[in-house]
Amino acid sequence: MPTKTNSRLLKIICLWLLLIPVQAAEVTINKNEASGLLTWTAKDDGFSIELIQLNPDFVRAVYGKRDFTAEEVERIAGYCVFGSIIQNTSQQQLSYRVADWRYVDKSGNSHPVKTKAQWLAEWRKAGISFAWTLLPESGDFGIGDWQQGFTTIQMDRNEKFDFIYTWTLDGEKHQGKIENMSCAPAAL
Repeated sequence: MPTKTNSRLLKIICLWLLLIPVQAAEVTINKNEASGLLTWTAKDDGFSIELIQLNPDFVRAVYGKRDFTAEEVERIAGYCVFGSIIQNTSQQQLSYRVADWRYVDKSGNSHPVKTKAQWLAEWRKAGISFAWTLLPESGDFGIGDWQQGFTTIQMDRNEKFDFIYTWTLDGEKHQGKIENMSCAPAAL
């Protein structure tokens, strides 16, 4: 249950995000003809992000082969999981923080993207030591550097949402948006 402090902090972060100009991203959507799964690729000012739908059975297969309990496997498979690839496409220094990223539901409510640190803290409590697969929660990129990992969104699988991401390029904060994203279907 959120505390007053957490609720106030979330409101401050949301207001802060509104002050950052939203870039007009070049967004492409591709459909894998074999699986039907979608990939969104946004190319912004010096930053590229690709989000690939991962179906729950794939997520179960990835985590089921590790030291995860059946309950933890089902819990992460219940999230909308995306394979994520981010890259510095500029000629300057770039950084990002997943803790600054948000998704907005159809009612206009903004929610934080769950970070790797949050997942790892929960997994440690469950006795799980596995730390791979998830997108690192932050990164500092030189020219051409890239990173990949899973991004998790706690959203009803059948609802559309907007994904808002931020990055800093040579000290200047930027914000981009991918509209009308969706989770992978529960079954292919």
